Amino acid sequence: MLYSETIKVTKTGTSKLKKLDFENIPLGRTFTDHMFICDYHDGTWNNPRVQPLEAIPTHPAAMALHYGQAIFEGMKATITDQNIPMLFRPDKNAARLNESARRMGMPDFPEDLFVEALKTLVEVEHKWIPPQEGSALYLRPFMYADEPFIGMRAATSFKFIVIASPAGPFFSKRIKLFAEKQYIRAATGGTGEAKAAGNYAAAIRPTEIAKGKGYDQVLWLDAVEHKYIQEVGTMNIFFKIDGKFITPKLDGSVLHGITRMSVIELLKHKGYEVTERLIALDEIAEASENGTLEEAFGTGTAVGIAYIQEIGTEKGTIYVSDESPVGLEINNTLSAIKTGKQKDIFNWMVKVESNE
Repeated sequence: MLYSETIKVTKTGTSKLKKLDFENIPLGRTFTDHMFICDYHDGTWNNPRVQPLEAIPTHPAAMALHYGQAIFEGMKATITDQNIPMLFRPDKNAARLNESARRMGMPDFPEDLFVEALKTLVEVEHKWIPPQEGSALYLRPFMYADEPFIGMRAATSFKFIVIASPAGPFFSKRIKLFAEKQYIRAATGGTGEAKAAGNYAAAIRPTEIAKGKGYDQVLWLDAVEHKYIQEVGTMNIFFKIDGKFITPKLDGSVLHGITRMSVIELLKHKGYEVTERLIALDEIAEASENGTLEEAFGTGTAVGIAYIQEIGTEKGTIYVSDESPVGLEINNTLSAIKTGKQKDIFNWMVKVESNE
């Protein structure tokens, strides 16, 4: 089915674009003129459309509000020097959305329609893509249960929506993490590997506590022993110890990051050894003390690559070298691929054709 022929596009009469200062974009508060919507009823997805951005009427008994059937994705559209909008590995986000949907008892969304929805919306909104280095158009696909029903079961009607927000660089400095030992993010058998809204709700209070102590984000540890590193608040995490990279393995409680996957592929392509395994916090502390902890960084769609300065623990502070030569190299390579300045030998990028 050629979804691009069935997606109805209704454009706004008045654009807000002229009010946007591309040099000063408030994080997460500015949204483009349009959104994509598709409805799920009677076992099928219907009426895919791009329309002006507006509030969505929601019944007070909508099941997402009461039972948490809500998932989302995060991705970015960039633009090349030739003014061509590009998407980064949208098929991987489509597949991950459906993995989340299955875990949360929600219907799959057609993966080819997912990609066409993004392409259509980005084509309509391509002038909103910031051209500045490190900036992009952030895309937020999400699905939630909108059936009005009070009762513990899977919903039967859903909405799939994509909204877009221009974004500048996420972190402009090296960040500080706080290793959390009271609260947990996820446990084996839970929803940790799903991009479910509830995972992030549970992280809000411990994140605020960490920020109150002067840290930027939480470093999550395992739920049983509070010993092994899982991920950071909005990122997966990598460490370089004695020339080799390690990252926590995907054990069901760690998110399958698209940027994580890509960084592993890039590191291996550049000849580095990368191991996915259990990583104890004490191991990182020891490497810091003996001088073999050469760098540490987080990876994610919003942040790209964020360099880590230190990790606060109950035993003291783990300091990370202020050198990030490989992380910087990987970040520059990713950015160059996304903006067409470097050949995409991995075939990661998807071009958005313009009708203008």
